[in-house]
Amino acid sequence: MIRLGENQYGKSRVRLSRITRHADRDDFQEWNVRVLLRGDFEGSFTKPDNSNILPTDTMKNTVYSLARDSRAATIEEFAMELGDYLLENNTPVTSTAVEISERAWRPIVVDDKLEPHTFKLDGPQVQTVHATRAKRGAWLVTSGVDGLTILKTTNSAFEGFFVDRLTTLKPVSDRIFGTSATATWQFGVPEPEYAAVRERVLSALLKEFAVHNSKSVQHTLFDMGKAALAATPEITQITLIMPNLHHLLADLGPFGQANPNHIFVPIDEPHGYIEATIER
Repeated sequence: MIRLGENQYGKSRVRLSRITRHADRDDFQEWNVRVLLRGDFEGSFTKPDNSNILPTDTMKNTVYSLARDSRAATIEEFAMELGDYLLENNTPVTSTAVEISERAWRPIVVDDKLEPHTFKLDGPQVQTVHATRAKRGAWLVTSGVDGLTILKTTNSAFEGFFVDRLTTLKPVSDRIFGTSATATWQFGVPEPEYAAVRERVLSALLKEFAVHNSKSVQHTLFDMGKAALAATPEITQITLIMPNLHHLLADLGPFGQANPNHIFVPIDEPHGYIEATIER
């Protein structure tokens, strides 16, 4: 017997910019939203019968309409507001998942003061949230950051590793360590201060990366996760993905030149891939 298995549908890459205007300044946010619904949609696949299908174009309109009047200050708060609205206003829907990424626009500093109406994009990273809830359940919110691009030029080594007949890599006691990290964390308290937690997590991650005497990506990843948990008692675990974006020492010998760890060739493919969850 053939039957329909798990299914969901929604609207992806709904982009919007939002200005919150205050008397003395503007706040600027740029979001990219994805909405996914689960529920009684079997008829649309097997009959077909679209009577339970909310058009994805309506989901797009819902994002813009709710954002117009929303008082949500963070992507976490808006994700839950949007998901609650879809659950409450669509009977066939049994659960929803909302994902939002936010680009890091920051006010420009002019003469040591924040310019109230001018912004710059702060690095390639984006803030993220993945929020899910069943119709009669509680929200599960996972916050994070993607594309956290960081590099250190020393205090990084990789030695004493397992060697087999195909190993050609040489041990190195001083190397460049670069990564574009993804971090996601889950909360153990209801209604945390999402923005404050995010700031403390990122501060702890960056500080530990900077001061850590790395013996491997794994070694640094774990200590970064420990530092984030120590700095933010509101979270129960953090997952870190840290690709090792290599910088290979350039061979200047054919030109009669020495290269004492001075000139490198950056490559991003292939790269090492290291992932782990650190939890209490």
